[in-house]
Amino acid sequence: MPRGVTLRVTGEYACFTRPEMKVERVSYDVMTPSAARGILEAVYWKPAIRWVVKRIHVLKPINFTNLRRNELARKIPVGSIKKAMKSGGPLEVFIEDDRQQRAALVLRDVDYLIEAEFQFTSQEDQNEGKHLDVFNRRAAKGQCFHRPYLGCREFAARFQPQEGPAPASPLAGERDLGWMLWDLDYRNPNDIQPRFFHARLENGVMAVPPPESPEVRR
Repeated sequence: MPRGVTLRVTGEYACFTRPEMKVERVSYDVMTPSAARGILEAVYWKPAIRWVVKRIHVLKPINFTNLRRNELARKIPVGSIKKAMKSGGPLEVFIEDDRQQRAALVLRDVDYLIEAEFQFTSQEDQNEGKHLDVFNRRAAKGQCFHRPYLGCREFAARFQPQEGPAPASPLAGERDLGWMLWDLDYRNPNDIQPRFFHARLENGVMAVPPPESPEVRR
């Protein structure tokens, strides 16, 4: 694969939230391409490139579990931050009513292999070998700009480069996953739109269509 990388990602919990679930969090069966891209960018991000996910391998059985999580109903008000900065006093963060306990249907004990490649976004810094070497070196050392996570920030991801062929998946046959979030379309900053594709698992491997594919729809 030209400009291609493979990264193995594991974690105890994961939640790739379905956007149609408005109140309680319910995870997709498999990591979404946007979540995979976020992990790659956490390891190595440059304005000159963008990551395009090609395939996601599911290396463990798909297991769900129920959790109850404390979430917050709002962000910290900007006015409270400015007030604390000016006065030097304590920051008024949240009150008890801001905390909400919600149920979540999440994935347990996940193991994925991400296959991706990068594309250049401009005419500058088009050194393929450099970008590949930097990514592989950072991944091998466990370096990242911020800790990558599996859908939710509290579900931290462990990662390492994959050497050799991909391990066999325990999932055999075909599995229809339905419509899945592909990514957000950022081309118009004033009108960011979600894009979806019909996801399928073939012997534990989910192929991700490229951005220009007619399979990717709004």
